[in-house]
Amino acid sequence: MTGLAAAPSAHLPFPARTLGDIAVSIPGATALFRRHKLDFCCGGTATLADAVRDKDLPIAPIVAALEEMSMDAQPVAPQETPKLIDHILDRYHATHRRELPELIKLARKVEAVHAAHPLAPVGLADALVDLSAELETHMAKEELILFPMMRAGGSPMIAHPIARMRHEHEEHGMRLRVLLAMTDEGRMPDDACRSWQALTSGVRKLVADVMDHVALENDLLFPRFAAKEPEQRT
Repeated sequence: MTGLAAAPSAHLPFPARTLGDIAVSIPGATALFRRHKLDFCCGGTATLADAVRDKDLPIAPIVAALEEMSMDAQPVAPQETPKLIDHILDRYHATHRRELPELIKLARKVEAVHAAHPLAPVGLADALVDLSAELETHMAKEELILFPMMRAGGSPMIAHPIARMRHEHEEHGMRLRVLLAMTDEGRMPDDACRSWQALTSGVRKLVADVMDHVALENDLLFPRFAAKEPEQRT
């Protein structure tokens, strides 16, 4: 039997929440925990306060890092084009680059540890590597070519990079559907360990982030330069 991960206790302050709860609900937290040798998997039932105290670590920097990660989720997109581009760079490009390497590590771990499990997400790490490479190439094109043209007000030449970005957005969509299929649409076995739960939660967030990223560009940013895009032929 499979089910969605339990809802995290987001109303509690971070020190009072368990390592497992934080790992599942805050993508990127597992990398932070690993750096500090905090066991979020087998030791996931310990609160952050207790785990940090046992390791004789200062809690304030860890809480500050977690608060920064959790604040990434809901910034409002500005309307001015230069500020909107900055928002896309900060909210999406930087987030993809920060979170994907950790998701790939988690996927490798889960695939190795649970190789014999019939519901193990076999091939997920490779699919994430593929998406990461495609996203990196895509974002570099935007940063080096498209966004500077937009900051300059656009030009007749802008039609071609926009058309290319729209096409690549469609390809991203296909890859996201593969990720969702591999993770059973965000569900997992009832006996899934904390790493598996964190991986599934992270993939759900990644899919949502990439979809929001694409929609923001396709529906808000790109249409501002629609007059310079090529007309669609029927």
